Amino acid sequence: MKWLILGLVCFHLSEGLERVILKKGKSIRENMREKGVLEEFLKNNHVDPALKYQFNEYNVAYEPITNRLNSFYFGEITCGKFNPSASSTYAQNGQTYTLSYGSGSLSVILGYDTVRVQNIVVQNQIFGLSESEPSNPFYYASFDGILGMAYPAMAVEGNTVMQQMLRQGQLTEPIFSFYFSRQPTVQYGGELVLGGIDNQLFSGQITWAPVTREYYWQIGIEEFAIGNQATGWCSQGCQAIVDTGTFLLAVPQQYMGNFLQAVGGQQYNGEYVVNCNNVQNMPTITFVINGVQFPLPPSAYVTNDNGYCRVEIEGTYLPSPTGQPLWILGDVFLKEYYSVFDMTNNRVGFAPSV
Repeated sequence: MKWLILGLVCFHLSEGLERVILKKGKSIRENMREKGVLEEFLKNNHVDPALKYQFNEYNVAYEPITNRLNSFYFGEITCGKFNPSASSTYAQNGQTYTLSYGSGSLSVILGYDTVRVQNIVVQNQIFGLSESEPSNPFYYASFDGILGMAYPAMAVEGNTVMQQMLRQGQLTEPIFSFYFSRQPTVQYGGELVLGGIDNQLFSGQITWAPVTREYYWQIGIEEFAIGNQATGWCSQGCQAIVDTGTFLLAVPQQYMGNFLQAVGGQQYNGEYVVNCNNVQNMPTITFVINGVQFPLPPSAYVTNDNGYCRVEIEGTYLPSPTGQPLWILGDVFLKEYYSVFDMTNNRVGFAPSV
């Protein structure tokens, strides 16, 4: 039986493992493309990714992240000993829920167990175990789970991992930060810092943006420019979800056509591609957040896969509650900018990555 552990969230996709590991493997898109089902899946399923100081060594955890094929990232956590009957620290909750995603739904059973992230140990963490999940896209995913780090309002039941870390004295500050290396090695693709900020991983000052909705890590965008030209798409304001669990840059659906035309892209097999010979002439795109410009050169949003150049974007179909255009700043953006998530002051910070 396949098990899905949520609340972190963690997917356990094989029996008898003592550790739940976010492991290496091909990306969902790669697996689906090889099986010839990617184009049909993308056409029929409008998957929206919106639908994820100072400190001492005893109050912070450094979690290394592995980059896989420059398209997704893995860290390692443990959840008791699974399957549930083999875990002496597991306790059953008995409640069940149906969780809906853009590509299907999951029926989960809630339970409790010990969660470990490096030196941090969280007792009695609630999570969900699924007995079934839709084949698309989970069958094509190589990861075992997802560590959910959004606001408590997004949790299905009980306390989030961050809340439990704080309540159990594991962290002194409700803050975490991410670094994704632009030049990853096989061993190291970046790191998650729980409880602090690593000043060696960014340059300059951190620009802070207030959270506009305490659900996702959502902030405002004042302007979006292509090349040296402001588009005016955010003249009435835009919203953006900062999401480490989304690799792509999600563009408001109403602007996808204009975006592709501006960068010279076209749709092919469910993806967006450009002529590799033209990449060096493509424009830099720039977000203005809290008065500061955050440029992304074409090397940041175009991937060259052996002469197949893909624009790492997708459309977001979910409008923000304010009705403003909604972006999702995934890893395409976060590889360029070190990100800090501050729950005390309800703000997100960015600084240029080293």
